[in-house]
Amino acid sequence: MTDAPTADRRSTLRTHHGDTFDDPYEWLRAKDSDEVIAHLEAENAHTDAETAHLADLRERLFQEIRGRVQETDLSVPTRRGDWWYYSRTEEGAQYGIHCRAAADADDWTPPRLEPDVPVAGEEILLDGNVEAEGHEFFSLGAFDTSDDATKLLWSTDFEGDELYTVRVRDLTTGATLDDEIPNTGGAFFTPDGTGVLYTTRDEAWRPDTLWLHRLGTPVSSDVKLFHEPDEKFWLGAGITRSRRFLVIGVGSSITSEEYLVDLAGELTAEPRLVWPRREGVEYAVDHAVVDGEDRLLILHNDQALDFELVSVSVSDPQGERHVVVPHEQGRRLLGVDAFRDYATVEYRSEGLERVGLLDYSTDTVDELRFDEPLYSAGVSGNPEWHSPFLRLGYASFVTPGTVYDLDLDLATRELVLRKQVPVLGGYDPAEYGQRRDWAVASDGVRVPISLVWKRSFGEPGSEARPLHLYGYGSYEHSIDPAFSVARLSELDRGVVFAVAHVRGGGEMGRQWYEDGKLLHKRNTFTDFVACAEHLVEAGITAPDRMVAEGGSAGGLLMGAVANLAPELFAGILAGVPFVDALTTILDPSLPLTVIEWDEWGDPLHDAEVYAYMKSYTPYENVRDGVAYPRILAVTSLNDTRVLYVEPAKWVARLREAGASDVLLKCEMVAGHGGVSGRYNSWKERAFELAWLLDTLGLADA
Repeated sequence: MTDAPTADRRSTLRTHHGDTFDDPYEWLRAKDSDEVIAHLEAENAHTDAETAHLADLRERLFQEIRGRVQETDLSVPTRRGDWWYYSRTEEGAQYGIHCRAAADADDWTPPRLEPDVPVAGEEILLDGNVEAEGHEFFSLGAFDTSDDATKLLWSTDFEGDELYTVRVRDLTTGATLDDEIPNTGGAFFTPDGTGVLYTTRDEAWRPDTLWLHRLGTPVSSDVKLFHEPDEKFWLGAGITRSRRFLVIGVGSSITSEEYLVDLAGELTAEPRLVWPRREGVEYAVDHAVVDGEDRLLILHNDQALDFELVSVSVSDPQGERHVVVPHEQGRRLLGVDAFRDYATVEYRSEGLERVGLLDYSTDTVDELRFDEPLYSAGVSGNPEWHSPFLRLGYASFVTPGTVYDLDLDLATRELVLRKQVPVLGGYDPAEYGQRRDWAVASDGVRVPISLVWKRSFGEPGSEARPLHLYGYGSYEHSIDPAFSVARLSELDRGVVFAVAHVRGGGEMGRQWYEDGKLLHKRNTFTDFVACAEHLVEAGITAPDRMVAEGGSAGGLLMGAVANLAPELFAGILAGVPFVDALTTILDPSLPLTVIEWDEWGDPLHDAEVYAYMKSYTPYENVRDGVAYPRILAVTSLNDTRVLYVEPAKWVARLREAGASDVLLKCEMVAGHGGVSGRYNSWKERAFELAWLLDTLGLADA
């Protein structure tokens, strides 16, 4: 082993609620310091040296991933107005190419596009590869065409800081207009195509203001349509599928409020409040026409933990509520999408996503059925108010991403297969298995675990096998069944992949989330430990054959379980890990901190929250003299969500405590999502998988 970089201890005192913490590595926060950059570069050099023996394995893994992907491919076209919109990729190109072709007015069946076959009448709207030229990083943000299909709006980020610059192109001439709007979040055209609606952020990176830009006018004259002053709330906006209303939504993690602007009038009219905000009440609005009357479908949790769906009059939204889908404990309503003749309702039951069709005339929901025991399904890509088809996305751990169109002929309700993502190299889903196990947490709660494996190695439990355990457990985010080409490289080497659906996520309903946040956050960590213990006790794996992985808030989980149960894992892979949580959440000047108080608590003003967070935040609870597993932390210099300094400090403290095999890899040009470009992303994943397989003793497999 090469000598690891060491960071000097420099005293930085932090005092809150009578408690003083001496933070020896806080000086690494100085991002513009040459000394800090040199330290990060030394960390990268050390990581390169320590993983040099894996170079051939990394290349094999990269080629395996690439070899399974149909590099020249096309998406299923989506109908909007008189055009079919789609994207395609080309072999050797990092980014997608966004295109369209004219549609037959009476034919709603999407054209079947084939790789390497020219598309008749194709217009290239935006080539991401052209946009990315000369830049190490490229991210496409907003992408919209005007209702009359004559203009394109797009936004780009070349730094990874999620601040986008909006541009507009005239599609009739191909000319890019002079209009250029920097430092934006979301952006889209006004219905008449003469303006752009966009959001901007405050100094804490919180989207807080909605603006109207009229094309051909200076940005300095843009009109402020709405501003949210409360630093706990963020802002978003969009236009209903009916094209009738602009909806402006503001929300925190636990409270929301929405406003409407009737697009039959002036965009600059005073937005009309739907329901006033009430602490702890969340709701979302869509516009429907029921029996000729304008109605608002509102999904809310007012005295309905797992949400209910009601209908109210557009003219009097705070008046009588008609219950459409009543609250049912354990059936978590997730979203509603209104169409001309029906609505879709997405919900979660028994840990799985469900999709139902709502009949306006009877208020009944007809659930769509799928055969696999574990799967993900959702409504996707349906911009039109009326269409004879409903576009759905579907996948499982063993079934590649699939696009269906539901034929809305009520007599058949036939699911028409439009495309399944091809997996090259002779992939056969029957060779792989998936199932759900259950662990028992320390307080008796049953925690679901999803398992995926290659059948030729035997059923999980027949012998202790190398295992990759993934977890997240925050923000009510669910880790749903999804297919991964890269994961096949693990499964084909005998690794069992598992997901611990711990509390703090949303898999088992809203209460599952509530029981893993704030002063219940420790449940997230102990649930993960319980899942690991179950997998060992069931004979599925052994501690020296198990690697854990999590990213962002899941990286916090990784840091916490490393402290709680280091003996259970051979290795821990932490992506952009939130491991210095207390320092971050104490500082309201940092990006998004105040917004985060609803998730973690407010340690700045609440001594109990401060003490609770201090008891689990990974950086402050690293234990001296403990035999930590191998650890790889991956971060990005320009990440604005979880700053690079958190894993940098954590790694320094682990080394100080005696952890012998800890690596930090810092992307010097990237954001929260890591590097950009599909080939770069594959190489990044190949790097991580090579480390993981080496830790599992499978580097030569």
